[in-house]
Amino acid sequence: MEEEKSQILERADSEFKKQNYKQAEELYTQFINSLWADVFCRSSGNLASAYNNRGQIKYLRVDFDEAMEDYTSAIQTDSRFEIPLYNRGLIRYRLGFFDDAKSDFQQALKLNPDFEDAKVSLQQAIVDQQHKLQRGY
Repeated sequence: MEEEKSQILERADSEFKKQNYKQAEELYTQFINSLWADVFCRSSGNLASAYNNRGQIKYLRVDFDEAMEDYTSAIQTDSRFEIPLYNRGLIRYRLGFFDDAKSDFQQALKLNPDFEDAKVSLQQAIVDQQHKLQRGY
């Protein structure tokens, strides 16, 4: 059973890398559902990664609400996984929720102080929020 789950995840990752997003999303969903059936696997790093990657697919098709749900699930599954924090922060930034975006970027940087993209995104969120306030929005 564990080998079967592992194969599903490998296939999902492979399809994701090939940019076959529909197939990858279905496989990630199948993998996530199989782990949720096993109470002991809920905190698995693989589960967090699957949520993050499925969220990335949803992000690419501009389904921000569902992507944020998957990123949040990844964070709840593995609170030490900085990438979904960064990814959720990007969506919040794009939607103009600068305080929430900055919080996500800061949390990602607490977990990984060398995360350059998070540093750059945090600085950009600060600058853009200041410009927004200066324009009176």
